[in-house]
Amino acid sequence: MSPLRAITLSEVAIHDSFWSPRIDVNREFTLPIEYEQLKKTGRIDAWKLRWKKGQPNPPHPFWDSDLAKWLESVAYSLMTRPDKRLERRADQVIELIHRAQQADGYLNTHFIQVRLQERWTNLRDDHELYCAGHLMEAAVAYQQATGKTRFLEVLCRYADHIDKVFGPRKGQLKGYPGHEEIELALVKLFRATQEERYLDLARFFIDERGGSPHYFDQEARKRGDPRKVEYSYYQAHSPVREQKDAVGHAVRACYLYAGMADVAMETEDPSLMKACKMLWNSIELKRMYITGGIGSTHHGERFTEDYDLPNEEAYAETCASIALVFFAHRMLQAEKDSKYADVLERALYNGVITGVSLDGKGFFYGNPLAAHPSAKGILPHVLQPQRQPWFGCACCPPNIARLIASLGNYIYGRKGKELYLHLYVGSSVLQTFPGGPVRIRQTTQYPWKESVVVDIATETPQSFTLAFRLPGWCRNPKIRLNGKSVALNPITGKGYAKIHRRWKNGDRVKLFFPMPVERVESHPLVRHNAGRIALQRGPIVYCLEEEDNGKNLYDLRLARASRITASFKKDLLGGIVVLRAKARRRDLSTWKNDLYQVQSTKLIPARILAIPYAVRANRSVGEMIVWIQEDPGGKK
Repeated sequence: MSPLRAITLSEVAIHDSFWSPRIDVNREFTLPIEYEQLKKTGRIDAWKLRWKKGQPNPPHPFWDSDLAKWLESVAYSLMTRPDKRLERRADQVIELIHRAQQADGYLNTHFIQVRLQERWTNLRDDHELYCAGHLMEAAVAYQQATGKTRFLEVLCRYADHIDKVFGPRKGQLKGYPGHEEIELALVKLFRATQEERYLDLARFFIDERGGSPHYFDQEARKRGDPRKVEYSYYQAHSPVREQKDAVGHAVRACYLYAGMADVAMETEDPSLMKACKMLWNSIELKRMYITGGIGSTHHGERFTEDYDLPNEEAYAETCASIALVFFAHRMLQAEKDSKYADVLERALYNGVITGVSLDGKGFFYGNPLAAHPSAKGILPHVLQPQRQPWFGCACCPPNIARLIASLGNYIYGRKGKELYLHLYVGSSVLQTFPGGPVRIRQTTQYPWKESVVVDIATETPQSFTLAFRLPGWCRNPKIRLNGKSVALNPITGKGYAKIHRRWKNGDRVKLFFPMPVERVESHPLVRHNAGRIALQRGPIVYCLEEEDNGKNLYDLRLARASRITASFKKDLLGGIVVLRAKARRRDLSTWKNDLYQVQSTKLIPARILAIPYAVRANRSVGEMIVWIQEDPGGKK
């Protein structure tokens, strides 16, 4: 294998009309709000180890992960915008973590204070390794951001402890986490420290998973737990190399798959990478929403079966879309194929950022593709049609904060003398080639406008390759180099147009990605969308809201021949492109008190206004739909 190296956040400067405001809101509002919630709910004070038996609000088994993700978000924010006050606040929390660490390296606030004698006795349910993984990721990011090593040293001691407890040697536990995450975290820790034991431990957890006799059964017998579990929920129904379908809890699944891809790249394991490709195809081709959401039911927050993609009952957890971004990014590095970047972009612009309000103060846990106010009294709070300030299970708010703060990690990739542009985000990156430093600068108003300008600044002419992603949604991309058209056929492979030349200062590449409004149809086996279409422009998926279109959105019918226009509304929802079209709906005035009637109801004219799905529910609480009835006989 010859994977790409991700250009890291510290090497990228973002100056983008779409993303910069979101990054600023994340730093100025979301991070402080989340800190206050972590403080208010006891997640920070839990590290003081003052809780005593019989007191209220005992530290929960997964609390540590929420704080860890906040610390990781802070680290990414500090990489791009130094903030002494924020750094001091993080340092104070890290000092609490350092003081809480046990003599043997163990580090978990719940077990240290609530169930010290039950450490490592229930990997299936208790989130110890999951929390450890998030702390490791935060420690690596914080060292990279600040140069301070205390946090990283603390987590290396914890990793060393885990390495003593788990493994193939005599006396070690042959277990693996019920909630995956530590696998990818250990690879990050290995890359930061070059300690091979951490990579070996990640590989052990992956290779051991799903073996027989089943470890979860063995540990359950030891603690006298008679419950039977469905192994597929934990992706433990078979060894990972034999798994073909994405199953079970969607977040756990994609964290596992991301870790598998990491280990496959680091160890050059073709059988593990083959399994990753198989699992990817299962998601992309049969089990993913048009928004990049995954996990179609709130029962188990899980995948169900092929083409089972309900709308109003969709779970599509924010964390699951984030996990899909992680998996896609790793597969992109391994395969250098734009199909992975296409899904990464789809999830990022639709399934992820819908999880936080435009003001950074409200959150969605689940992200259904249809909503109705009546759901407020029926569905669980995580699927409510209005945003929430926090959740009892608070994984999503700090997770989306860390992804937005780390956006720069996903824009570029590098392999030798090839620089890949995966995402079109206004930004600049400085890279050194054999002939010296080169600055690449993107200028664009993507995803609203269709052009991207890439400028080259170099003191001396030098040869290297720029690889431009041709988005899968774009039917007719065009490239011009210094004003002259570039033929794409000879230079395009795996969805990237590669231009190799001796670049000089002032060279300019103009990319043009036409963005007509497109009507998207589901596979016929997606029964929930039969006779319905979704609207997409560029990478943006659209929805209808009650505020713009009135009630009974399910009854709207968009004619196949209806002309759809796109226009930019500067003063609406932070500045968005909206779609307008003529439609029809049934005339409700002809109905009296009957529940059913035999005659056809007259259709009357209507107009629709569609907004990006990602900015839904930022005004009032009301109905929302993505999939609109198609009216085959309707007029323009």
